Amino acid sequence: MKTIEEKISLTELKEMSANMFDGLVKAVVDVEKGIMAVDAEMHADLEGLLLEAGLKQQNLWGINLYPDKTGEDFIELDSMINLRPSQGNRSRGVDDLAVQQVIKEIVNKLVKK
Repeated sequence: MKTIEEKISLTELKEMSANMFDGLVKAVVDVEKGIMAVDAEMHADLEGLLLEAGLKQQNLWGINLYPDKTGEDFIELDSMINLRPSQGNRSRGVDDLAVQQVIKEIVNKLVKK
């Protein structure tokens, strides 16, 4: 597991994806701090890492990155940690379009392509 506050290369993500099913890298993005954690078997592990660092759960969203894909296929907004009826998110995805946009902006800022 690794916290990304500056940049991570696409090559590094590809190396991480070699250890995962379907060529993906699990990640959790903090939409308030603009950082993410990557490289774990479960989003919940990444969420725990960020919570231990003092971040707030309501700002953490689970995603999957596909380093061998481009465009809209690069980011998948899907994780069990996203199920939050108390925040109005009733799916594994990210229902709020504004939050989706922030997640994409953070990922595009942190991943050096």
